[in-house]
Amino acid sequence: MALDTLSEHNDEALLALFAKGDQSAARALTARLLPMVFALAQRMLNDRGEAEDVAQEAMIKLWKIAPEWRSGEAKISTWLYRISVNLCTDRLRKRRMVGLENAPEKADETPSVESALIAKDRATALHLAIAQLPERQQLALNLRHFQELSNPEIAEVMQTSVEAVESLLGRGRRALAMILTPKRVELGFVQEK
Repeated sequence: MALDTLSEHNDEALLALFAKGDQSAARALTARLLPMVFALAQRMLNDRGEAEDVAQEAMIKLWKIAPEWRSGEAKISTWLYRISVNLCTDRLRKRRMVGLENAPEKADETPSVESALIAKDRATALHLAIAQLPERQQLALNLRHFQELSNPEIAEVMQTSVEAVESLLGRGRRALAMILTPKRVELGFVQEK
């Protein structure tokens, strides 16, 4: 089947076609889902190589369950996010077991333009602030603001209620405001007097 014809199919239809041996359906579904999974893993792990590994591993798990997929029980994208979150969480736990002296140093990617530096400082401050939050608040904020999932989708990924997601998001945003407010001048949001 041609890829442009396949793009009209929903995720479940593509997975069903793949389960019957249609490799072009697998390519179409991969092109649709892999970037989302990679972006989530990149946000959670802050390591491109590990994010690529997680995305690939999540897609392999999807291909393995394709023949047994039960239509209508869950959205494929939600299932894939859940698997990706679990894979990332496992990697984060393993990292915590490694001493700081063994942790890889992050490459310096300092841009040369002043506005890029300010944007990088702000992004770094936000990343560090998010890292100070409890894991579930971090995950909820990442899924909502960086992966742009709806609250019901986040609830499904996190295996909790929509109300719990709303609470996690609210607490997370308030905590971020408390962490970042003292740094407003330093980050260029307010001019010094």
